[in-house]
Amino acid sequence: MAEHSVSFVRTEMLPQQEPPSSQVGAVKWVRENLFNGILNSVLTVLSMLAVLWIVSHLWTWFANSIWEAHSLNECREILAGASGACWGVINDRWHQLLFGFYPSDMYWRPILAFVLLFAALAPVLFLSLPRKMLWFSVVYPFFGVWLLWGGSVWGPVTVFLGLAVLGLIVLTVTESLGAILTAILTVVVALFLFLNPLGWVAGLFGAETAPLAGLFPIVPNLSEGLESVIPASITPVASREFGGFMISIVIGVAGIALSLPLGILFALGRQSTMPLIKYISVIFIEFIRGVPLITLLFTASLLLNYFLPPGTNFDLILRVIIMVTLFATAYMAEVIRGGLAALPKGQYEAADALGLDYWKAQRLIIMPQALKISIPGIVNTFIGLFKDTTLVVFIGLLDPIGLASAIRASSDWQGIYWELFIFIGAIFWIFCFGMSRYSMYLERLLKTDHR
Repeated sequence: MAEHSVSFVRTEMLPQQEPPSSQVGAVKWVRENLFNGILNSVLTVLSMLAVLWIVSHLWTWFANSIWEAHSLNECREILAGASGACWGVINDRWHQLLFGFYPSDMYWRPILAFVLLFAALAPVLFLSLPRKMLWFSVVYPFFGVWLLWGGSVWGPVTVFLGLAVLGLIVLTVTESLGAILTAILTVVVALFLFLNPLGWVAGLFGAETAPLAGLFPIVPNLSEGLESVIPASITPVASREFGGFMISIVIGVAGIALSLPLGILFALGRQSTMPLIKYISVIFIEFIRGVPLITLLFTASLLLNYFLPPGTNFDLILRVIIMVTLFATAYMAEVIRGGLAALPKGQYEAADALGLDYWKAQRLIIMPQALKISIPGIVNTFIGLFKDTTLVVFIGLLDPIGLASAIRASSDWQGIYWELFIFIGAIFWIFCFGMSRYSMYLERLLKTDHR
């Protein structure tokens, strides 16, 4: 009987085969996300039918768009009874929606300020850029204000120098006087550098402020003296000529930039063991959060002048920025307080074990982790603040919504609605979507776990 050798181990590899089509690519994604059950499949079909119904009704309207027209009647004549979008209103009034009543021959100033805004934000938002670029981020607010409002360049320069002096004073006396006395001294020096506190007090009691104007404030007198020696100015533009998306960006960016550091301070103040600081922080946060923003805007517009000396001209946009900043600060403080509360107690104990004082512990250990946890809430507050800038229309500032109403009130475009609101909504969506995408990028960048 012949012996046969049988091999139970394959001596050569099978040729590589393609995976089943149902387990890769778009087919797999559709099965797992759209048709992975009876209920999910029914909802997917209903959603597709709804999308098809919406597209079928809007396609004609968008396909028959009219871009070259100077009135709604001209659009209707071109369409000849057909359904179509009249985007001619955007082509005809885009400059008003973007710049309000800003002089047309000076559009280069807000455009340049907007472009330089991104250059100033880049080193703050992206850590990979050289840190040396931060000097421009510090200088930009003063340069941007000068570009938008015009006037003498020495005004922003002297304000910048005054803040630099104030910063040197704070750094010099912090170690010797302590944080509380330093804060009080900082406020006093700031009042006498930039405001006229004695004049305000005298004005409240009906006294003349002229004798005090020669002493305080220092900065306006210094800027006027420098301007008389070395003239350097551009055509001033009044705040009443601001409008459209320009005013929304100015108020939104200023509120966002100021509310974050103030929110951090009030969040720390609310957790402070010092009763006075804690109660002041709690009262401020709870009062601001309990009052609608529109009420604060009316306060800025109507009531604030009653507390100022007679004849004081306090710019309306500045008043709105202050109130919007205070409003956002209260919400920001609660968001950051949530991040501080989410930190394990061991982080605080670790900072104490390293022998760090309060401010070094906050700067090096506690606050970076709290801000990382609070990123979604912080960006959500920023987005809400930027959209809330449309409320300034109720106090006479013509934001994009207010200008849309003014455009529709004209005889040329009376009766047009959807095109203006779609354009305005699209611009707001671009800004808000950009902020949300950046927050996701920042979360991925700071993610230290590997889950």
